[in-house]
Amino acid sequence: MSKILLFLWVTMFPIVFFSQESMDDFVDQFDYETRNDMKVSSKEMIDLINQKKAVLLDIRFEEEYQSWNFPFALHIALPDLPEKMNTLDQKTLYVTACPHNDRAIIAMMYLKSKGYKVKYLSEGLLKLADFLRGDNAKNFID
Repeated sequence: MSKILLFLWVTMFPIVFFSQESMDDFVDQFDYETRNDMKVSSKEMIDLINQKKAVLLDIRFEEEYQSWNFPFALHIALPDLPEKMNTLDQKTLYVTACPHNDRAIIAMMYLKSKGYKVKYLSEGLLKLADFLRGDNAKNFID
């Protein structure tokens, strides 16, 4: 898994940011603020959704989504993203998510390279499901 993520980092990350600045400059200027701006926690995302400032974009495969899902999420499977991204509003903040972040990070980088406002759910969908229990679920629905 770590080899796959390293491969994606090395091959895709430059594509995302190359048009905005050189990779050398990006790495030189990379700081905690930049790192934090790429991701959002479950609680932060729920707050943004409640304020209608973000949309959860579930990018799991169709079978995974059909097995269990969040009814408030927009679902576009990662392989379908290139052909369906024109249905997304570039002014909307999207939070990409999957169970363990591998596909969420790919989707975030891809959409960012196309000019979309996007972050990824740092805790993944499994932690989001854990977060949305009991009082947190009630508060979110109310």
